[in-house]
Amino acid sequence: MASWLNDPEVAHIDKSKLDFLQMLVFESDGLSKEQMLPFLMAVAKRSKDNHINFTQEEIDTIIKTLQKYAAPEEIEKMNKMVAMYRKRS
Repeated sequence: MASWLNDPEVAHIDKSKLDFLQMLVFESDGLSKEQMLPFLMAVAKRSKDNHINFTQEEIDTIIKTLQKYAAPEEIEKMNKMVAMYRKRS
């Protein structure tokens, strides 16, 4: 799934933000639904501690781009993560 990082759609997003996301993709692999919310809360804290903030436009662009490269089960997982994130916001 690393090819999404080279997609022209995300070229305007800071590389440090994209690297942070790539790291999260690897860390979240295999987490259960029950593990996902604590993971997302830890991610929010880590991003704040590292001064990594995404605009809503960047988030939408990243999600749209990721979905172009993802398998159906990955898209479902992303949609669940986004839904949980938006509930917390």
